[in-house]
This record gives sequence, structure tokens and C-alpha cells, in this order.
Amino acid sequence: MAIRVHNTLTRRMEEFVPLTPGKVNMYCCGPTVYDYQGIHNARTFVTFDVIRRYLTHRGFDVTFAQNVTDIDDKIIERAKENDADALEWAATYADEYAADMAALGVLPPDIAPRASETVPEMQSLITQLMDGDAAYETSSGVYYSVDSFDEYGKLSNRSADDVRAGARIGVDEEKRDPRDFALWKRAKIGEPWWESPWGRGRPGWHIECSAMVMKYFGATVDIHAGGADLVFPHHENEIAQSEKATSAPFARYWLHGALLRVGGEKMGKSLGNFITVRDATAQYPTEAIRLFYLSTHYRKPLDYTPEAIAENIASARRLNRCLAALRAAADAHGPAADEVLGDGAAIELVATTRAAAERFAAMVDEDFNFAGGLGVLFEFAHAANRFVDENAEPTEDARRAMATAAAFLEDVMGNVLGIRGGERGDDSARLSRLVRVAVNLRHDARETKDWGTADRVRDALGASGIALQDGRDASGWELDPAVDEAVACSAIVELVAALRIEARERTEWDTADALRDALAEAGVQLLDTRDGTQWEWSDG
Repeated sequence: MAIRVHNTLTRRMEEFVPLTPGKVNMYCCGPTVYDYQGIHNARTFVTFDVIRRYLTHRGFDVTFAQNVTDIDDKIIERAKENDADALEWAATYADEYAADMAALGVLPPDIAPRASETVPEMQSLITQLMDGDAAYETSSGVYYSVDSFDEYGKLSNRSADDVRAGARIGVDEEKRDPRDFALWKRAKIGEPWWESPWGRGRPGWHIECSAMVMKYFGATVDIHAGGADLVFPHHENEIAQSEKATSAPFARYWLHGALLRVGGEKMGKSLGNFITVRDATAQYPTEAIRLFYLSTHYRKPLDYTPEAIAENIASARRLNRCLAALRAAADAHGPAADEVLGDGAAIELVATTRAAAERFAAMVDEDFNFAGGLGVLFEFAHAANRFVDENAEPTEDARRAMATAAAFLEDVMGNVLGIRGGERGDDSARLSRLVRVAVNLRHDARETKDWGTADRVRDALGASGIALQDGRDASGWELDPAVDEAVACSAIVELVAALRIEARERTEWDTADALRDALAEAGVQLLDTRDGTQWEWSDG
């Protein structure tokens, strides 16, 4: 099935066909590094990280470039406020940006050029534009002549009159047209500068991305991506200067992500609602933040609220628990290949898995609709959980079927969505196993009419943030998003260990041994010492 994307330039859906079959060159506008990054910008970076991952998943050889703007008016102003060197200030926050993206699970770019390292290429492009009468020099620097490019406004769908009405001459009265923009700015006292044919100075903002794309990808890049706020003037200006220089389309497909709002308002420090990536990742699990960004189509506005994050904490846990249950039940068996399975239920699960994979691809192939793809995953997880619960003593075929389901889920969660891995995944697996112990314990107590123990298990789970439905179906539970999974694990172990101690005190050795063995199967080793019963994880 072909991938279709919404091209901002044409304002319509188009089949995605890269310049070179099987290979995708992708450029995403990166950060201006003068401060810590906010979660509003991070939506763009996570979105295109997942799109990059998906294209790789679909078999494309993707080269992903993202710039770092480390020469800019904001950087210079912030450095002056802090009595710092502008380039050193930018270098510090470029490193902070990289750390923030790593915390969000964003893959590092294949190519990460900085503006300060690409000045020669920018100067060469400016010279080419001046030689072609598309740029001119003033006493303050060099400007691009918008009037030299007949198609100016085609990306943002603005006419020349619209652009002029919203423009101003600004500080340089020598500009020929209000729409003209700076390619090179003459140095001012205290600002970083480079030697150039037009005197000491520094590049304007718009020229850097054009020079970088041409340096690494040539005249045309397959995908040029960024936030919707960059359509005008930044990307419009990139097109004008690039296509004037090369007479070739600057990008085949322009993709733009919608903005993130906070409580219905634009995020900003002046409004008191600015949230940094650093603060968000310290407070919430990475996978929940990523799922939150993906829960709405990337071209639609998204509103940040604590409630929305809480919903996605629960969603991430649901997927992780399903994967953990499938892995445990599969018991190191490999996925079912093309051999004939004899177990009818196993055959059905394999068919359900393959259908889910096809439906997920069909959703995401339509302009990277990850929100729709997530819906497919949650439906699949429900079916997979039911299969696990109905196969407490699985056949060999059932184990292979569950291994097939686990492989699909792990591939999509880890390699495409970037929401799987690390200690949180371990906690989800452990909690899933321990809840199963508690569910079975409560079921057995109810069977023997030991209502006191049954209610005690239910109440202890409730106090730990776990809402449990009646019945043996271990998929029928939910953890309060505000409760850490590791804390909930500890609470269940302490409950079962206490019940074991009470059984020993009553000399019910078989019951005590059964409780110990149940915890051992869940990965918990009990240690009876002089100071009482201690416990530790046996799975590392």
C-alpha cells in the first residue's frame, strides 16, 4: 500500500514518491538554542521522529537532518543579559536540547549541522543570489529581493499585497520592498561576526536551512518538515531564495505540525504557562508524553492538560502490560512461522495479529495517522489479553501464537512509536505478573468462601491504586496514573508475604509454600531472616 501525505505546498493529499526509490532524505527545522526547550516545540520534534521511524519501518533508507540555530538575535540578547559569549551560550543550550530529546526518546539526527559551522556555505549562496540580481547590499547588510521571485507566497497561499500589508520596512530604510528579508547582517559591537565580501557580520536566519539542505541533499530534499508557525515567513523565504538559486523545487513534500496549546491558550513565559521538556520528563513517563503527542493527528491542534497526560500514562501501561503478559506466556518460544498450527484459538490469534499489522499500516499510511494507529493497537491489546487469560495452561501452538503477537506489539511500540524499553517496561511486566498472582489469590479465596481474604486482597489493591473487577480475568484492572508502578509492585509483594506469614503462624504449610511459589513465578524471591521476611527481584 502506498503512503499518502498532506503537502502544505499543494494543499492536498499526494502519494509519497521519493526522488530515489527506496531512499528518503528528510530535513526538519530544529531549535534556536537560547534557553531550555518547551513542550510546545517538542511536539514537532517527537512527531517527526516518529514519522522518520515509521518510514524506516516501511523499508525506506532514511537520512534525517536537523539543524541547530546557534546564531540568532534571541541568542545574542540572552547572552548579553547574562554577560556571556553568544556562541558559548548557544553551545550550552544546544547540549541541553540534545539531553532533552534523549529524555523524550527522540533519535539523534543522522546529520546535525549548526549555523555557526555552515557560514561558508551561506556566504556562497548569498553570492550566487547577488550575482543573479536576486539580492542587494545596503549599509546594514544584504537583503533578498522578494520581487525577483514570481512565486513568492505559494507555500503560505499569500498574495504580494497580503505580504506587503503585514510587513514593515523596519530598521533599514534602504530596503527596496517591505517584504525583503536579511541574508547577511553587518556586525554590531559585542556580536559574533565572520569576514565576508560585504564586511564583518553574521547570516540572517532564513538562509541557513537553504544552505544546509543544498550541502547535504542537493537542490531538492524529499521531505522538509517543521512546525506550522514556520510556514510563513521562514519556509516561504527558504523556497524563494533556494529555488531562485537552483531553478529546482526545494522540497517535494512540505509537512507541518500544528501547535500545542496549554489549557486552551498559547504557551508562553509571559502567560505563566511555559512548561519545559525538562520539567515534563521529570514529572511524567516518557512514553506517556510521546503517546500524548501522538493521540491527535499531527496537523490538528493539541491542548496540554494534566488530565490528558494521565490518560496517556494509563494507555502506555495498558500496552506495556499486554506485551509483558504475552512475553511471559510465550515462555521464550519463537513466533509462529508458516507452519500449520493445530490449535484453533492459536490460529485465530495469529490471524488477528496479522490483521492488526495491516490495519495499523493502513491507518498510518494515510498521512501518518498515528492516532488511528493507536486505536488499532488498543483493540489488538484487548484481544491479546483475552487470549492470555483464556489460556492459563497454553499449548505449544498457543505459545507460538502469543510470541507472534508479542513480536508485532514490541516492534510497533519500540521501533515505530518509541514507547518501549528501560526500567518502566520492566516495572510494567512485573506489575502484570503480580496482579495476576493477586487476582488468582482472590479468586481462590472466593471459591472457598473465604470472603475476608478476598475482600482484603481487593482492598489492598485498591489502596495501592489498582482498580480490580470481579472475576478471574486479569485484564480487567487499571492502575491510577498517579501511582508509580514500582510502588504498586511493592504493595502486592508485601500483601502476599504477609498472608504467607499468617499461614505459617497457623501451620498451614501447603498454603504458605503455594504463596511463596506464586511470588517466585512472578519474579520475586522471599528471604526468611532473623529480622523477618525480606524480598528481592529474581529477574534482575
